[in-house]
Amino acid sequence: MELLHCHDSRKPISESGDTLTFRIPERQDGIDIHDLIAKCPPLDENSSYCNFLQSHHFNQTCLLAEDNGVIAGFISAYIKPQTANELFVWQVAVSPTMRGRGLASTMLDRLLEREHLSKIDVVETTITKTNKASWRLFEKLDERHGRNGEVSIFLDEEMHFKGRHDTEHLYRIPLNSSL
Repeated sequence: MELLHCHDSRKPISESGDTLTFRIPERQDGIDIHDLIAKCPPLDENSSYCNFLQSHHFNQTCLLAEDNGVIAGFISAYIKPQTANELFVWQVAVSPTMRGRGLASTMLDRLLEREHLSKIDVVETTITKTNKASWRLFEKLDERHGRNGEVSIFLDEEMHFKGRHDTEHLYRIPLNSSL
């Protein structure tokens, strides 16, 4: 899972007075999603075709945030094929103008509140050791759901990536359905 590190002292989303909307992405959003991710290093840029597939084939498990009609953030996720109750969060991107205001956490909560995802009882993501923003985002989610998350090695830097990418740690968070 990738998330850009945030350093911005602006007011949180809930206090900002912004006109934010959260919606299911549509096919025509694909190139704008690709452009947003390009503005969010160190996120891996996938092909624009991948972003079109996310905003069309996987749009029911993705979320787009807009600030006055301009894309402010995006989450790509999918229900794991072997399960009906586990959501894998692939990428979280927040526009440089919206960082440090809790948008990533708000987007994640909004995604999990969707009626068609009500049976999700586990969230998984992968995070590299140095991605502090992602660790904070998912540690907060874990804290809100009872601190029962577990971290393990998913893809090893040497064994799987042959030294070309940092180790990806799998963070598996059971959701507390009573929250």
